[in-house]
Amino acid sequence: MESVLNKLKSTVTKVTADVTSAVMGNPVTREFEVGRHIASGGPGMSWRIYNGIKKSTKQEVAVFVFDKKIVDKYQKFEKDQIIDSLKKGVQQLTRLRHPRLLTVQHPLEESRDCLAFCTEPVQASLANVLGQWDGLPTPVPTDIKNYKLYDVEIKYGLLQISEGLSFLHTGVKMVHGNLCLENIIINKSGSWKIMGFDFSISSNNPSEAEAKYVCKEWDPNLSPLCLPNPEYVAPEYILSVSCDSASDMYSLGVIMHAVFNEGRPVFRVTKQDIFKSFSRQLDQLSRLSPAVLSKIPDDVCEHVKMLLNVTASVRPDADQMTKIPFFDDVGAMTLQYFDSLFQRDNLQKSQFYKGLPKILPKLPKRVVVHRILPALTSEFVNPDMVPFILPNVLLIAEDCTKEEYIRLVLPGLTPVFKQQEPVQASNMILLIFLQKMDLLLTKTPPDGIKNCVLPMVYRALEAPSIQIQELCLNIIPTFANLIEYPSMKNAMIPRVRAACLQTSSLAVRVNSLVCLGKILEYLDKWFVIEEILPFLQQIPSREPAVLMGILGIYKCTFTHKKLGIPKEHLAAKSLPHLISLSIDNNLNLNQFNSFMAVIRDMLGKMEAEHKTKLEQLHSMQEQHRSLNLNQTNQSVESSSISKTPNQVSEIDDIFGGNSINGREVNSPISATSRVSLTLEEKQRLAKEQEQASKLRNQQPLEPKSVKAATPITQTKDLTSSLMNNMTTLGHLALNSTPTSTPAQSSRISTAFPVTAAKSGMGAAMDPMSNGLSAPMRFPSVGLGLGISPATPAMYGGGMATTTSTPNFSSLTQNPPQISARSPDLSALDSLFVSNKPKVSMNQMAPTSNQPPWLNQFGLSHPSQTAPMQATTLGMTSVQSGFGMQANPFFNPHNFAQPAVSTSSALSSAGPIKHSTSVSNDLKDLFG
Repeated sequence: MESVLNKLKSTVTKVTADVTSAVMGNPVTREFEVGRHIASGGPGMSWRIYNGIKKSTKQEVAVFVFDKKIVDKYQKFEKDQIIDSLKKGVQQLTRLRHPRLLTVQHPLEESRDCLAFCTEPVQASLANVLGQWDGLPTPVPTDIKNYKLYDVEIKYGLLQISEGLSFLHTGVKMVHGNLCLENIIINKSGSWKIMGFDFSISSNNPSEAEAKYVCKEWDPNLSPLCLPNPEYVAPEYILSVSCDSASDMYSLGVIMHAVFNEGRPVFRVTKQDIFKSFSRQLDQLSRLSPAVLSKIPDDVCEHVKMLLNVTASVRPDADQMTKIPFFDDVGAMTLQYFDSLFQRDNLQKSQFYKGLPKILPKLPKRVVVHRILPALTSEFVNPDMVPFILPNVLLIAEDCTKEEYIRLVLPGLTPVFKQQEPVQASNMILLIFLQKMDLLLTKTPPDGIKNCVLPMVYRALEAPSIQIQELCLNIIPTFANLIEYPSMKNAMIPRVRAACLQTSSLAVRVNSLVCLGKILEYLDKWFVIEEILPFLQQIPSREPAVLMGILGIYKCTFTHKKLGIPKEHLAAKSLPHLISLSIDNNLNLNQFNSFMAVIRDMLGKMEAEHKTKLEQLHSMQEQHRSLNLNQTNQSVESSSISKTPNQVSEIDDIFGGNSINGREVNSPISATSRVSLTLEEKQRLAKEQEQASKLRNQQPLEPKSVKAATPITQTKDLTSSLMNNMTTLGHLALNSTPTSTPAQSSRISTAFPVTAAKSGMGAAMDPMSNGLSAPMRFPSVGLGLGISPATPAMYGGGMATTTSTPNFSSLTQNPPQISARSPDLSALDSLFVSNKPKVSMNQMAPTSNQPPWLNQFGLSHPSQTAPMQATTLGMTSVQSGFGMQANPFFNPHNFAQPAVSTSSALSSAGPIKHSTSVSNDLKDLFG
């Protein structure tokens, strides 16, 4: 590896040194930078050709350098002859201007070490291409070594040489005198150019029709650089010292033979015996064998044979050669047309450009890229011709590599991207670019896309032409994957939305929706939800195509794996919008079915997601509730265990030492302290142990089912309790002093409601079984009998406050003695209000006849106060049954006995009859 690097370093150093020494001190280096050695040419291949760049304009050139060291072996007068000959050739070339002659950019400059001049960019000489590598750098450049001439290049190259000779012979009246392979230069675009006018001969009578040329006699003693190439010189030049334009035509015949025979001329000439060689050659030419012309194409073989004829007058002239059928090739004619394009008007150019796409595929890539493309891009300066040129340029760009596109095509296209005048041409340019958008985005670098391509697309979306907008909207999805996301989000999408909302064309609006639907996959989910879907609700038109486009965007967003619509958006915005659109009268049955299919899918997804969420929440709540319940049980358990230290230790002793309920605890009481317990403490611990055992063995409480037919016995007789309490109150009132004081009145009025509350509201203190599944309690005082709680206004303000716990202190301190006889309770009649005629308290005496309705409340052992209870119920004006049994929000079917009718409840006389119809009505009402 090191040896390779050293070899490369030495080669670069040698080339740099050669270049430096070749042009050091030459005035050409003041204006031009000299590059690498690329080719050689000119008389004797003595000119070395270098790449060069003009410093002021950065224009590419070719620098021809002649190193004077080459002639150091000659004597001084020979050196001077060689230098003078070379100078003459360059000066003559500088004066002549023609497309078929090599163009000089900078005249000849001489320094002490070299001669140098600059020309148009050059690729190589024809001699180099055909295998003559004298004067080339080592190793030979690969672009020359692998260069291959195509048929179209050969045809058009020979045609160019013929045109150049025609210019010299008819236009300038000059004979080139040394036309050979080394004096034909192939420039950068592939054109063949003539140089090497060192031995050119001008006419003595240029004003006359027939030119006369005087040539010098061949001097074999001169240096080869001072003589023409004898292998290409006509026989008459050597043998008879005469020449004219036909002599150049002979040279053209030898060139044509060499081109088709790998650079070999017709005859090899011995320079030491030049005259004998030409005499022998003359005999061979007079009877030219077919083997000499075997490799020349048939359609030009006869003309080559004529050019090599010994008789000069038989040879075709240059103008005649340009018209032979061999050059009537489509490719050659196309290249020729490009060279004469500046002479055509716009109509002729437009017709030619229209037919060019059919010809380009038939031509070699090198010819198209290096010959046709520069000619096309140079014509972009004509705005009217750009729509005709652009398709051909883009067609060529398709076959170019990315590097070739950036270097050769893009510089010419850059100003075309921005062209807006004339309007008609600008619209055509937009259409052409849009059709080739994938090519532009693929091969254009990011900076070019950002600065040139995308602005052109934005301009197309905003164009007034509906056709351009439609085409742009149809094409955008094809290259959406090549557009950077920020450009898509901030520039492309807003313009598409604007085109959809602002246009008056239904086609543009529909294409906008279709375009958005196709590029959704390249967008972000939240951008679609926040920007695209709300935009759909702003579209004003309701044509079926527009509605189906809106539906398509919703469906694509909903079903796409990357996008999707959240259930909140579905419920709040998407579904309401779609449902309102689905009932539009413009939709047909199939379109309506499409809407409903999407709506059902959305509803199903929303239901499934929300149901799953609720199930998860419910599961989490159940787990949390179960955890809290376990914690509560543990806390209750721990609170029952966490007594005082003495209690803990005592229970620990009871349950066998160190464990309670299977859990290990630290006993605070030592073994010695347990032995010292007294008998009373041991008895107390035994009782606590027995209670704890009962609690452990007790079954958990469970709700019991209601048995409607089973009456509950031993129900507390509330009427008897009320009667006893009221008898006590009467006894107190009778035994009081005759002169009542306000304090006594206050005590009586205060004590009565408390006593009545205690007797009439036994449910507030004692559980009462009334046929329900569990004992019932009454919610508030007095509600069971329909009596409102006592207030200060009722009793004259004798009671200041009412508490939930009655105060029986006044009754318990001096318990009254109840007499055996029935008390007179007429004084209390005024306290009760009834809708029926008043019944005195004396009439509420015990009777032997027990009303049958009392059996409905499970009173198997009626007390003596049962009539009193019935009367009390009747005078309280309660329309329904007893207590909470009349509440309709309780389930009637839980009662053990059939319901009592209202009329029977209000009736105070006569037995209450059981009604099966009432029971059935209640069952029908409450199920």
